[in-house]
Amino acid sequence: MRLRTLALSLIAGTALIATVAGCGIVARERAARAEAVFPPTGDIVDVGGTGVHVHIEGTGPDLVLIHGASGNTRDFTHSFIDQLTDRYRVIVVDRPGLGWTDRLPGYKGPLNARSESPQEQAALIAAALDHVGSRRAVVVGHSYGGAVALALTLDHPDRVAGLVMLAGASNPWDGDLGTLYAVNSSAIGGATVVPALSAFAPRGMVEGIVADIFAPQDPPEGYIKAIGAGLTLRPESLRANAQQVNGLLPHIVDMVPRYGTITAPTEIVHGDADDIVPLAVHSVPLSQQIPGARLTVLEGVGHMPHHARPQDVTDAIDRAARRAGMM
Repeated sequence: MRLRTLALSLIAGTALIATVAGCGIVARERAARAEAVFPPTGDIVDVGGTGVHVHIEGTGPDLVLIHGASGNTRDFTHSFIDQLTDRYRVIVVDRPGLGWTDRLPGYKGPLNARSESPQEQAALIAAALDHVGSRRAVVVGHSYGGAVALALTLDHPDRVAGLVMLAGASNPWDGDLGTLYAVNSSAIGGATVVPALSAFAPRGMVEGIVADIFAPQDPPEGYIKAIGAGLTLRPESLRANAQQVNGLLPHIVDMVPRYGTITAPTEIVHGDADDIVPLAVHSVPLSQQIPGARLTVLEGVGHMPHHARPQDVTDAIDRAARRAGMM
């Protein structure tokens, strides 16, 4: 009986290994296709051996845009920055593990279960900005990118002339983020579930996720085709995103007591229909924690204000720049 049980266990283990290996092959092929279709739109600068994708357009004072979870530079370059390049040098960066930016050393591989903190991401972005000659900028952070923008403002205050938060994650929340984030951020899930999702996630799933992110608005025409969702579905990017989001809360808790030290002129823009990063949990308290912060609430707008109400967002950016003496 023991021999039979052992044999069955070996068969099951072999089948699991074969299945995971097969998923890995399909996932790598799918990732290669995505990378061919969605190459870097800017330059990849070397920051201590870590490649950071930086897209630059326009002339004027520097404006840095930091994307949210599951995103990349294309969320901004798809259409939004066209409304800013006439008066700013717009610098858009991919965060670690997403788009065309590498993960930081020590965080790579299917069995890794650790994530780059907002502070580590901010330090990487600051170093990348040095490479492109940016010393002082208005910094915009969307969603998870808001936490990175806050870390950049707190840890590198001389670099941030003004701060703009777009539906930004900034304050502690109750509850967890769900099973999928927990599984995908774990070592076992990262090695097994992530390759399967990467290999076989259907287009309909991607469309559903994008629809949920934009709700109650619809995505802009051509957004899904242009955003490079296949880049996000690469195994390393899926792992990076899950680990960063799942590990964010303690870093937020650590940053909150420091918000009162922020002196950069701060503009906060948030929709009151945002169910992903709720207004009442994040931006309302943040507007009271940062001295002089100005909160603009967009009625009926969800989690993507820069697409739903781009004029309101560019107005907030211009206000921050003027308050900072950049315009």
